[in-house]
Amino acid sequence: MSRIQQWFDQDRWLELIQVLVQNPLRTFLSGLGVGWGLFMIIITIGSANGLENGVTQDLGDSARNSMFLWTQSTSKAYKGFKRGRSIDMNIDDVDYLRANSQTLLAVAPQNQLGGWRGSNNVTRGIKTGAFSVFGEYPEQRLIEAKPLRAGRHINAQDIAGKRKIAVIGDRVKEILFAQGEDPIGASIRVNGVNFTVVGVFGSLRSGEDAEEDVQSILIPFSAFNQAFHMGDDVGWLCLLFNEEVHADTAAAEVLSLLKGRLSIHPDDQRAFGYWTMAAEYEEIQSVFGAIRWVSFVFGGLALLAGIIGIMNIMLITVRERTKELGVRRALGASPGTIIRQIMAETLLLTVLFGLIGAILGVATIEAIDGMLASNPDMQGNSFRNPEVSLKIVAQSILAMTIMGAFAGILPALRAVSVRPVEAIRTE
Repeated sequence: MSRIQQWFDQDRWLELIQVLVQNPLRTFLSGLGVGWGLFMIIITIGSANGLENGVTQDLGDSARNSMFLWTQSTSKAYKGFKRGRSIDMNIDDVDYLRANSQTLLAVAPQNQLGGWRGSNNVTRGIKTGAFSVFGEYPEQRLIEAKPLRAGRHINAQDIAGKRKIAVIGDRVKEILFAQGEDPIGASIRVNGVNFTVVGVFGSLRSGEDAEEDVQSILIPFSAFNQAFHMGDDVGWLCLLFNEEVHADTAAAEVLSLLKGRLSIHPDDQRAFGYWTMAAEYEEIQSVFGAIRWVSFVFGGLALLAGIIGIMNIMLITVRERTKELGVRRALGASPGTIIRQIMAETLLLTVLFGLIGAILGVATIEAIDGMLASNPDMQGNSFRNPEVSLKIVAQSILAMTIMGAFAGILPALRAVSVRPVEAIRTE
């Protein structure tokens, strides 16, 4: 009989199963450790992925190759200017960046009425609400995507013509307009200035970030500065880099250009505040990569403990079956046959409970995902779409199988180490 025929021999498998069910409690307890190890690996990795998905989706409307920069005050004296000088930017600085940068794809200056996180009373007839009002360029949509619900976004003609138009968020529409009323073409009043609504937008983010988005009003930058007497001032810059250039390199180039133009010491680290989406994503990936690694380590330790438990149980089983194994040897069974039998029993026990643990782990992750999807109140948190890839499951099962094979070696060698005559005499 060939080895393949031996592996698929029905009597052989029935014998393996019979050995395992002779002592069901011991079999269950020995396999429980392996199943728990696989279960914990899948649950912890799936949970880490859920957290990563939640945090990533919170940043989902911003391009990964983007940067946000604002002015502060100098920390070094330079070219006759004293330390502590306030830095301001204007449209000429934006044009200078566009003309001289080798890494930028787009520059979008932005202003906010009332300053950062400021809100303003906006009215329409007898209805009023407090909303954030921004002055923006069309390029802003390349950096922060805001899906349109109706109408259009700001375009280049709006900037050139200083058109008093506005694109409003979903929440602004809900508060200022009656249900079912079309806001396109209607007029709203911001700080005593009328603007015509040309579009309504939503948000790709969730939770508080999404609420902040949809309670905003977007106005062409030129009309914004004219209406609210801000001249050519720029509050902050939203920048889009070439994807082939690392964010740190692009940021260094932008800072160097602005420092040179605004007479700021090249080593002044406080004159500008900024952050890049690439750095945010890299930090997220680093943190959750570490979490996944820790999940593998602790899950692997749990799995190892289960494997050691199985090895000990198999050693006890071999000792209890010493006489049976001696009879087999006396009847002509080769050491290789005995070794294969013991290792097959070990592997069957390991793989069976490992698969049960893996199936329960995947089922638990899917159940949590379904619960989150069906409960709108839970969709705004930072835990979304927990998942575990088939590759991770397959790798875990493969590692478990290899460990199970090693666990069967010692009991198998113990089984063939006893001489047949001595084994037969054992009571």
